[in-house]
Amino acid sequence: MKVVLFCGGLGTRLREHSDTIPKPLVAVGYRPIIWHLMRYYAHFGHKDFILCLGYRGEMIREYFLNYRDCMSNDFVLSMPGQKVELLKSDVEDWRITFVDTGMHANLGQRLMRVKHLLKDEPMFLANYSDGLSDLDLDKAVGEFERSDAVASFMAVRPAQSFHAVSVDSNGLVQGIESMSKADLWVNAGFFCLRNSIFDAMQDGEELVEQPFQRLLAQQKLRAHQYQGFWAAMDTFKDKITLDRMEAQGKCPWKVWSSESAPG
Repeated sequence: MKVVLFCGGLGTRLREHSDTIPKPLVAVGYRPIIWHLMRYYAHFGHKDFILCLGYRGEMIREYFLNYRDCMSNDFVLSMPGQKVELLKSDVEDWRITFVDTGMHANLGQRLMRVKHLLKDEPMFLANYSDGLSDLDLDKAVGEFERSDAVASFMAVRPAQSFHAVSVDSNGLVQGIESMSKADLWVNAGFFCLRNSIFDAMQDGEELVEQPFQRLLAQQKLRAHQYQGFWAAMDTFKDKITLDRMEAQGKCPWKVWSSESAPG
């Protein structure tokens, strides 16, 4: 299946980096987060990518045009002449389509602008490009295929450092409990979509708002509730956390590697 990656946002909450590079190129270890995500999908056999570009999209194009496979793979260097012989490659069979979908477009608009590239796809995958997980993608896709849903997404528990609060109309707190105990889930992306998603969309609409509300009313929207590893790179603190995991070799999202661990 084709994989649509939304790469055009401004990344304002990651200002320390997104002032100079687009958020998908912010590194986790030696590679940008979008590379980790694409490597994840490739592990499950999905290697045909559509990148919906926007803010500093030319830098994403340049990254892949000048891609250096030897930075993450073993190789032999012959001297003189510096001939490089790769012992393996991560991206040799990837196919990447780069599409400028606008500087300020929302997700729905970006998806509509690549609709013509998905016309022959009964189903396709999509992602925000800023989160990593060890989700069993085959299982999630299989559940979706067996359903009659038009769209599904991975739902995860919100950060446990927060507390859920219920308040009455007078501002009096009626209850407060840890997120780990509250029955709350948030949309983490990792979408599975049928082509009929476009029938639920209108020009200018945000994907998760109006179109998903229509599917919800039709009982055509599913959530894959997942309690394994998931982490988004929303802030500089999130980047530091992922960098530390990479440095320590504790990378659950690397399902393609011996470094991965059960989530």
